[in-house]
Amino acid sequence: MTPRFDAIGLVASDMAASVAFYRRLGFPFPEGSEAQPHAEAELPGGVRLMLDTEDTVRSFHPGWRAPAAGSRTGLALRCDSPAEVDAVYEELVGEGFHGELKPWNADWGQRYASLHDPDGNSVDLYAPLPGGE
Repeated sequence: MTPRFDAIGLVASDMAASVAFYRRLGFPFPEGSEAQPHAEAELPGGVRLMLDTEDTVRSFHPGWRAPAAGSRTGLALRCDSPAEVDAVYEELVGEGFHGELKPWNADWGQRYASLHDPDGNSVDLYAPLPGGE
């Protein structure tokens, strides 16, 4: 038997803020998820993004502590165009989310930007540049 990739799990310090952030990026969290201790959004291909509150994680791992600094988790979301990278970045920063790296044309042929979710996890936006990829 071989394990198969099934889900990405993130710990949310504020479930409502995290659900709102990921919904803005197109993750289909069901209504009411913002008030739950565990929430899941099914992604294309059947993979899930799972959010658990800190209290939920401590319920089965009492010694768990939030990282003191920096994030070790990142998600990358492909946009349809370089203009969409710019628009999504500006919309989310305008709504008060942290913009880590403003959109730029990367040497590897993509328009790229980086945001942080409410818990400091990196969420990168990218799209191929004309003639890139």
